[in-house]
Amino acid sequence: MAVRIRLKRFGRKNRPYFRIEVFDARTKRDGKSLECVGTYDPLEKNQAKQVTIQADRVKHWLSVGALPSETVASFLRRRGIEWKKKAGPKKKDETAGMQKVAKKKGPPAK
Repeated sequence: MAVRIRLKRFGRKNRPYFRIEVFDARTKRDGKSLECVGTYDPLEKNQAKQVTIQADRVKHWLSVGALPSETVASFLRRRGIEWKKKAGPKKKDETAGMQKVAKKKGPPAK
């Protein structure tokens, strides 16, 4: 099961409030979550109180393979929480392929 750490919106119109929650990757934005690991209040004037994170629980979920969304990742970087980023697909070595083609064709004709 692919797990993501992302925001879940609460609050009334023009008064957003978010919970930082752990979801199965296929769940809707406001669907059922696995666990709440923090909050984000964008209208809070005090920067220190704007984001609250349970660091131990976030580290647990990151250790078992959960991936944070871009926004949550920026919150984690600000708090100094690091994680191993998922490696992307490997690129083929183009120079090796060019050398094989050159061997088959032989030297260039003049």
